[in-house]
Amino acid sequence: MISFEKEKKIFKLDTPNTSYVMSVYADMYLGNLYYGGKIDDADVCYMYRQGSEQIINEGEKSGFMNGFPFEFPTAGMVNSQETCMDIRNSRGQNGIELVYKSHEIYKGKKALKGLPASFGDSCDSIDITLTNERLGIDVVLTYTAFNDVDIITRSVKVINNSSENINITKMLSAALTLDYQEGMKIIDLKGCWSRERHIVYENLHYGSFVNESLRGESGHQTQPFVAVATGNITQTTGEVYAMHFIYSGNFLGKIQINEQDSLRMVMGIHPDTFEWKLEAGDSFQAPEVVLNYSSEGIGQMSRNFHDFYRNHLIRSKYLHEERPVLVNNWEATYFDFTSDKLVDIAREASKRGIEMLVMDDGWFGERNSDDGSLGDWFVNEDKIKGGLKKLSDDVHSLGLKFGIWVEPEMISPKSELYKKHPDWAMQTHHSIPVQARKQLNLDLTNPAVVDYIKNCLKDIMEQATIEYMKWDMNKSLSDYGSEYLPADRQGEVAHRYVLALYEIQEYLVSSYPDLLLENCSSGGARFDPGMLYYSPQIWCSDDMDPVERLSIIEGTALLYPFSTIGAHVSKNTNDILGRTTNMADRAIMALLGTYGYELDITKLTDEEKEAIPDQIKTHKRVEDLVREGDYYRLESYNENHLFDAVEIVSKDKDKVMVVMMQVLCTPCIRDRRIKLQGLNPDYIYVVNGQKLHGSTLMNAGIIVPRPRGDYKATLLEIEKAD
Repeated sequence: MISFEKEKKIFKLDTPNTSYVMSVYADMYLGNLYYGGKIDDADVCYMYRQGSEQIINEGEKSGFMNGFPFEFPTAGMVNSQETCMDIRNSRGQNGIELVYKSHEIYKGKKALKGLPASFGDSCDSIDITLTNERLGIDVVLTYTAFNDVDIITRSVKVINNSSENINITKMLSAALTLDYQEGMKIIDLKGCWSRERHIVYENLHYGSFVNESLRGESGHQTQPFVAVATGNITQTTGEVYAMHFIYSGNFLGKIQINEQDSLRMVMGIHPDTFEWKLEAGDSFQAPEVVLNYSSEGIGQMSRNFHDFYRNHLIRSKYLHEERPVLVNNWEATYFDFTSDKLVDIAREASKRGIEMLVMDDGWFGERNSDDGSLGDWFVNEDKIKGGLKKLSDDVHSLGLKFGIWVEPEMISPKSELYKKHPDWAMQTHHSIPVQARKQLNLDLTNPAVVDYIKNCLKDIMEQATIEYMKWDMNKSLSDYGSEYLPADRQGEVAHRYVLALYEIQEYLVSSYPDLLLENCSSGGARFDPGMLYYSPQIWCSDDMDPVERLSIIEGTALLYPFSTIGAHVSKNTNDILGRTTNMADRAIMALLGTYGYELDITKLTDEEKEAIPDQIKTHKRVEDLVREGDYYRLESYNENHLFDAVEIVSKDKDKVMVVMMQVLCTPCIRDRRIKLQGLNPDYIYVVNGQKLHGSTLMNAGIIVPRPRGDYKATLLEIEKAD
């Protein structure tokens, strides 16, 4: 709900449990008054801060501007904290002052042209237009308050109404000004390849904390997310203020405390690789930021994000449907396979209840290693005899669905495509292009490249019956130069690349709505909300070791529902770490995601093969709970370094699952007491054949016997008694 108090020009946005309040001061500047737990409409004027007379005194304007909590702070206005926008006018001068012009409140939510964005009917929106009449620039701030979840979204549109071109040199999407509280902490996600999204808590201090990516994607190392929390923060207590960016490219998130104990958070496109020429009469749309406030700790913040992304961002038909249990041949064969080998894997998989075969890298061009052929999307019939259709038909004849791996954004210098179009690679004239995995980035700012990729995808999809596609990206962006764009638009390369990526994936999912698309980037380097708009699941990490996955899953589930997390059962000895674990334990841990197998099933022992049907039956029993349920973090291996426990509770509180892993078993470890969360205290639940009240399970807990040995996983399935 959104309301407007006309006399003092106060805007109030309400979600079920939160309020966001803004006001226009002296009919000029839009400022933030409050964000937090819900307050009454009758008290909204109480939040109004006096001090408008300072604006009138032009001789002291600097002091006012420095301390004012701008909703959308801009450069050049003597602001001691981070700003959201800067422009360079036709005279080469920077800076812009914006004042209130008008607003419009309406039901529902508008789409953002060319960008992924949240949607829904159960929401209210407001467009607040700020202006600089001298420049002829309007800036439209769009806010949406959702009525079914405690989330507010923000986005920005810049309109050039003048007769002259301007250059936008900085364009962040949101700022939030809060009062600093002693002991506040930063919640951050750090990592690297195969160790993505580990949760880190840092003490907040004066100065700046920066979270950023300049890799052309969200990255293994970070996440387009910033959050601050009160010092007493736990899973169930304390306040959290969070921002998450619906974008898949370079971003900047920043938290600052100034000398006045004013805390400002900002989020948006990273200015270091961004400039946009905005011609007269044109507009520029910035991506959307998700604001999330919780007064009930980190756990409620996570559940807010989960519900929001499930209900208001992911569009796939598979969102609320069972997804096929697949086997992927990558770690089974790497590049060394033929269609006969794949059919052998499919034949064995069909006997064990697996539902899909996915053919990974190595099926096209002359692709027998990672040194060439990216861009040559024609079948290597020396390996895939008879082509894609025959392989697809053979797999389907065994009762399995068929999936395929692609990496459309890349070009190998050793390829037919590069021979024909070397100018299609991203490059600058002053340096040798940077390769990774012996490949370069295609210049997606070039419409001819975009058309080529679309046509290749269409050709692949129409050669055979393909139900699943894994879209990979194994090289982050570099060499931000385009042979296509003119000199005065080279600053647009990074953002135009992301826009073109969205255009291609939109083409793919709209042309083939039954396709299950999974995004991937060398593991989890592009796990961000922008990609969820196109694919309901994203490959979480290349490291499938069940112990390493504990911290990866905890960090990923901090923001994303389990239904989005690509998770597979891999081989006994992990190829990355060399750790050997039990298949039964790996199967339990893989339940916390989309579930599948990444191994050569033909080489398993008879005992391991015979275990697969029961593992799949267990997955099927809990799949709807994992996909739709509420997440509670009971224990964190990332924090205690011994033990991990995750709980998922159905929305009606009838079904519960708990996944636990004892990582290190030492003589001093006793049986553990685990207190459940989120149950109905009055319900009676069946736990290992024993009937107990929800209140007992939450307050007294359950006893988990001490396991014998390291790396022991346990699954508890709990149901409401009849």
